[in-house]
Amino acid sequence: MTAGARAGAPSRGDVPEVDAFTRPYWDAAAEGRLLLRRCRTEGGGCGAVHHYPREFCPYCWGEDVEWVAASGRATLYTWSVVHRNDLPPFGGRVPYVAAVVELAEGPRMMTEVVGCGEGEDALRIGMPLMVAFRPAETQGDGPGEGGRPFAVPVFRPA
Repeated sequence: MTAGARAGAPSRGDVPEVDAFTRPYWDAAAEGRLLLRRCRTEGGGCGAVHHYPREFCPYCWGEDVEWVAASGRATLYTWSVVHRNDLPPFGGRVPYVAAVVELAEGPRMMTEVVGCGEGEDALRIGMPLMVAFRPAETQGDGPGEGGRPFAVPVFRPA
């Protein structure tokens, strides 16, 4: 069952599926920390940092990868302002800035840019950003089940 879904209830597209592997990522986000994965495979491991979380290194295929704390710094790589989205709950959030950011550690990440006081006209490729965390409400057996806090990483101008 997907996160935020109940038996017989429609799946929500604004909350991720959480499993035993990704649980550390989402628990850290709820605490205001961004985690990435880093290769540490002996004898040929490349040490590369990657995102989205995988159980292997996508660069050298090494299987010894670990969770590491990210600095939270990023630069804006590209973005699009969404003015219309009829899917719940996105309709209540428009307009919003869907973006790809380049993390200081190297990987790129799909996210949302928030808190741009001057509006979308202030957005520039390469502008410095900092991670922030938006609390998310869930229902059913999702990431915030049992009263467990849940947050989604977003970015704001640094």
